[in-house]
Amino acid sequence: MSSSTIVQTHNLSKTYEAVNRVNRVNLHVQEGEIYGFLGPNGAGKTTTLKMLLGLIKPSEGTIHIFGESLSKHRPSILQRTGSLIESPSYYGHLTGLENMKVMQRLRNVPDKNVDEALRIVRLENQKDKKAEQYSLGMKQRLGIAMALLAFPKLLILDEPTNGLDPAGIGEIRELIKSLPARYGITILLSSHLLSEIEQIATSVGIISEGKLLFQGSMASLQHESRTSILLKTGDNVRAEKILLARAYSPARMGSRLKFANIADTEVAEMNRLLVEHNVPVTRIEEQKKSLEDIFLELTGKERSL
Repeated sequence: MSSSTIVQTHNLSKTYEAVNRVNRVNLHVQEGEIYGFLGPNGAGKTTTLKMLLGLIKPSEGTIHIFGESLSKHRPSILQRTGSLIESPSYYGHLTGLENMKVMQRLRNVPDKNVDEALRIVRLENQKDKKAEQYSLGMKQRLGIAMALLAFPKLLILDEPTNGLDPAGIGEIRELIKSLPARYGITILLSSHLLSEIEQIATSVGIISEGKLLFQGSMASLQHESRTSILLKTGDNVRAEKILLARAYSPARMGSRLKFANIADTEVAEMNRLLVEHNVPVTRIEEQKKSLEDIFLELTGKERSL
């Protein structure tokens, strides 16, 4: 395993009542990444993250974090790991600061860490308010502050924007994006929100029904969605014949002709050819797949995320 690999699993699996909730997943998370673990609800994201933290025992496979086997070195690995799984855990009758002090004793870290973590999540001015009086977004930020308390090398966040309003989602997103450069933290982040992963992650893994369908950089995933041009004319049959004769390769798509990976100069040339042959061009559209389009293609099914 590369020295820069923070998380690596091999054939990681979890079976409940003969059903594979996680099926032979091979994760690779590199140092300094924001790794977006993407999939619909019930895909196996939370189960996978719980196995990475030793909260659930795998049915099969191995886990290495920081180059060490989780089964052999769990205490030392967890000392360098922070996590927020499913929802923040806190004492409602205690203030934000008092909750942080409880976690401080568990993690055995200095007072300055408490102050810094609260400042990072912008709760320093609300630290004396009881946690039960916090808004949902503030509770989520408190949970992240607790996870950051020891300033871990690895931060695992399970659906950190779940249930937040757009303003809260934006706050958490900007917070997460700042952590690798400012504090050297590698982040493994799960979500079913496609737009969030697209905006925040540098690498992505797509899981569905327990199987890892794609893994790679965000740039490589977006590369799979090269721009296409859709052309609509007054006579698509003639247009297709004319363009085929000039070595263009249109595909039929309903009432339009589709051209993949084509340059702007070629689009202009096709338009000129058709006009010269008295074929009216009524519409030229650029089509680029969204992350959702790619997800649906990978899973091969139309399903709600």
